[in-house]
Amino acid sequence: MTNAYRIAVLPGDAIGPEIMAQAVRVFDVVQKHRDVSFELTTCPFGAGAYFSHGHAFPEETKAVCDTADAILKGPVGLSHEESQKIPVEEQAERGAILPLRARYNTFANFRPITLSKKMAHFSSLKPEIISDGIDILLIRELVGGLYFGAKERGVNDQGLRYVKETLEYDEQQIRQVLKVGFEQASLRKKQLHNIHKSNVMMSSVFWNEVLEEVRVDYPDVEVIHLLVDAAATALCLNPGQFDVMVMENMFGDILSDEGGGILGSLGLMPSACMGPDKAYYEPSHGSAPDIEGKNIANPYSMIGSVAMMLEMSFDMKDEANAVWTAMQSVFEAGFSTADLSSEGQLLSTEEFGNKVMEKLDELLGK
Repeated sequence: MTNAYRIAVLPGDAIGPEIMAQAVRVFDVVQKHRDVSFELTTCPFGAGAYFSHGHAFPEETKAVCDTADAILKGPVGLSHEESQKIPVEEQAERGAILPLRARYNTFANFRPITLSKKMAHFSSLKPEIISDGIDILLIRELVGGLYFGAKERGVNDQGLRYVKETLEYDEQQIRQVLKVGFEQASLRKKQLHNIHKSNVMMSSVFWNEVLEEVRVDYPDVEVIHLLVDAAATALCLNPGQFDVMVMENMFGDILSDEGGGILGSLGLMPSACMGPDKAYYEPSHGSAPDIEGKNIANPYSMIGSVAMMLEMSFDMKDEANAVWTAMQSVFEAGFSTADLSSEGQLLSTEEFGNKVMEKLDELLGK
């Protein structure tokens, strides 16, 4: 019997529709060669959705996402000038992304920071530092902490304007993401870097207390504690020391972007946002309105997000591996796009997608 999956497709803003157009081609190639079907429903989401529907996360989009087996999301947001035309509460991050995460409790964010040896030239680090390539899995807590805490602005008794934001976690929120970190570490090199700031922040002291309770269930996993500022330095000086890293929301936001820096671009970093019942998949980068419409945005992170969906939501690991191999083969053959490189043979967004799909078709047809 054919497996049938429903996917909500949220193209997003600026370059989002351009790279999404290439990513969704993967589903056509996969169902051509496998006994599976994908039903895609495209929905408005982000800044453009506010202008067209009055809300960054419209009710009709919520309804489609509610019934989907998985969600594929493109980058959202506009330039600073255009964003100022949108009420603060409806700007893409507050009005779309955070509500999406909260609605499906996607508490665990998987961000692979990887470069093969043959792609190491993309990195901004010296060749001798990354001679073996880069292979790190960053697990970020995604629905708690400062980003989701209470927020307040006003004028105090001294007549001074002030702002207050609350960092809040309960033990269950911490425990569930730490379990994900330990489970991933046990499947890889059995080493887990716990990133925190317990020398200053009480939330990190509490985080580490819960970690000590969780680690008894994973005696084969070595835990290495590292302060977040030291981790930021270590990622640049010796990224090879890391395998699986786990951390709270804001630390994960910052260090995963640094991961994009050591790769050479956030355009090389897809991600998965996992909840207990549903997941959404997205590039880690922004919507890059400065290159919108130029057909030069590399779709690697968007296509890679489909690969992660195939494996993590639909248990199609072989097909996911074929997508990774297809994309890497295009880079390794000397092709790239202008947003990532000025060297080699530069392709348009669509041309890069064409080469990936040709290789994927070949791999799945064997």
